[in-house]
Amino acid sequence: MPKTHRLAYARRAGIMLASGLVCAVVPAVASASAVNLGTASPFVVLGGSAVTNTGPSVLNGDLGVAPGTSLVGFALPAVVNGATHDDDAVAGQAQSDVTTAYNVAAGQPVPAGNDLTGQDLGGMTLTPGAYGFSSSAQLTGQLTLDAAGDPNAQFVFEIGSTLTTASASSVRLINGASPCNVYWQVGSSATLGTTTAFAGNLMANISVTLNDASTVQGRLFASSGAVVLHSNVIDGSMCGTSTTPPPVVPPPPIQTPPPIQTPPPVPTPGSHPTPGGTLPPPAGHATVSTRRGSATLKRTRPSTSTSQLTACDAGFTATVRGREIKRVVFRIDGKWLASRIGSPFRVHVPPAFAGSGHLKARVTFEDATRARTLSMRYRACAAAVVQPLPAPSTFTG
Repeated sequence: MPKTHRLAYARRAGIMLASGLVCAVVPAVASASAVNLGTASPFVVLGGSAVTNTGPSVLNGDLGVAPGTSLVGFALPAVVNGATHDDDAVAGQAQSDVTTAYNVAAGQPVPAGNDLTGQDLGGMTLTPGAYGFSSSAQLTGQLTLDAAGDPNAQFVFEIGSTLTTASASSVRLINGASPCNVYWQVGSSATLGTTTAFAGNLMANISVTLNDASTVQGRLFASSGAVVLHSNVIDGSMCGTSTTPPPVVPPPPIQTPPPIQTPPPVPTPGSHPTPGGTLPPPAGHATVSTRRGSATLKRTRPSTSTSQLTACDAGFTATVRGREIKRVVFRIDGKWLASRIGSPFRVHVPPAFAGSGHLKARVTFEDATRARTLSMRYRACAAAVVQPLPAPSTFTG
């Protein structure tokens, strides 16, 4: 073999060997295993010894306690859009399944590069996998979880002692990440700071405390201690269904079509409708009807039968009613608030949403009725608390 050919062959062989060595030292990405909550899935709040609430909290899912029996503060203005289980067999089995899920999460292997002990989660962007803290964990600011387009991507956080978030901190989910697939296994207690926007299934061995106006997309579990709420919104409706079946709505009666009549003239502004004409919808309603589907968005103030209860300190409730409704997604000023896949299609807007803006409800139907977006304006009252405006709501397609 000529010398030039031998040199070229040796050079190619060296390149191939170097490439193989490079590939050998690149570690495989360790993915986290799914954590099954079992019968605890319908619960958004499940305490061990007690669950206490102060203020107009909203729970979109089931509420329970076991083996304790103390459930305090869940009358108006608090709203529980789900079943309540006070130390019954359902709550007991759910606690057992939470213990199993807790141990599965705690046993996930954490790669060396995913040990975050001593680091603040704020400002980080993390990909799917298991992450560990040998002692406490802190979140100050925004944590971003990036699923990279995989809706089934799992995130597991194994925390040795406590989890604490600073005021106005948040967990942001991007590229298909779901709060249903995020698990926080906390060795002792978790505390969420004021106005924290949290996401995931929080499983604390002892207790969970939420400060004023913090919100959670997911669930809260305390195995042996209490869950403490202060004017919070906890929504797990995107992850599971309530143990309470939705009410059975009978079909509308079949009616004989009325005789064809000449439509009445459209009244001019300020005039009264002619006899036999159609009255306009009342203020505060937006009604659409295409084929069989229809939807009406109505706002209501809290009941004034409770002493010292006003719209200023309790916010308001918005409800969508109609026919053939499949799903309603509520948003406040473009930010997701709640999703409803079964009657009642209702959301409570707590005082945390002070200021002014729009509440929108995106309605999809069981039949071929085109999806609609209904909206209404709201504003803060003198006490800087949300109350609805008197103007009629509208919808856009």
